[in-house]
Amino acid sequence: MEYTVQKLAQMAGVSTRTLRYYDEIGILKPARINSSGYRIYGQKEVNRLQQILFYKELGVNLESINNIITAPAFDEVTALRDHCEKLLEKRDQLDLLIANVNKTIASKERGIMMKDKEKFEGFKKKLIEDNQEKYGKEIRAKYEDEVIEKSNNKVKNMTLEEHNEITRLSDEIIETLHAAFKTGNPAGELAQKAADLHRQWVSFYWDGYSKEAHAGLAQMYVDDKRFTAYYDKEQSGMAEFLRDAVLVYTGMKN
Repeated sequence: MEYTVQKLAQMAGVSTRTLRYYDEIGILKPARINSSGYRIYGQKEVNRLQQILFYKELGVNLESINNIITAPAFDEVTALRDHCEKLLEKRDQLDLLIANVNKTIASKERGIMMKDKEKFEGFKKKLIEDNQEKYGKEIRAKYEDEVIEKSNNKVKNMTLEEHNEITRLSDEIIETLHAAFKTGNPAGELAQKAADLHRQWVSFYWDGYSKEAHAGLAQMYVDDKRFTAYYDKEQSGMAEFLRDAVLVYTGMKN
């Protein structure tokens, strides 16, 4: 069956403007243009649009989606199984949050006790899943699966006090790093304080600390543009400065 741009947009629940934009950037071209100048989409394009929308639902940007679905090794059935697995994970996350909200309501209305740890279970699970989705491939390539699982278990078992301390450390790292960056000296007192704060922060996530792993993580902040963007969002060069400070701190600087 074939569809005009308007009919396909209506069926898929997107705007015609979206489909025209997908055509412009080359991620979803129509099968043909008819004699009246209308875009016409066939079954192949319908299937591709479904894949695009699946990936968008999972938070993948259009550039990455295009790279995925145009790769020579792309397999539609495998991709669908992967989508299903991730959607089930999202459902589990929503179920946990719903249960969390219901417990909170019960504790407020009927005086049912709710442990402080329970109040954050859904959010900690989401933190793990978000980090896995954004950085999992790179992290698992650098560290063994066992190391990652131990880190995830530490996050799951964090107390409220530990969660608050991590948040405080995260803010202090950025504040100290900004001040240290102005000195231009990664070996200076402020920069080394930032590196030590960073060690304290990662220690909450890692099963055990090592200088080599700390230095490797700092290098990844420079090698991976997503990490770089986080540290460089207010001042370009901050990721490299933190890397250099950590290399000095760990004794790994050549």
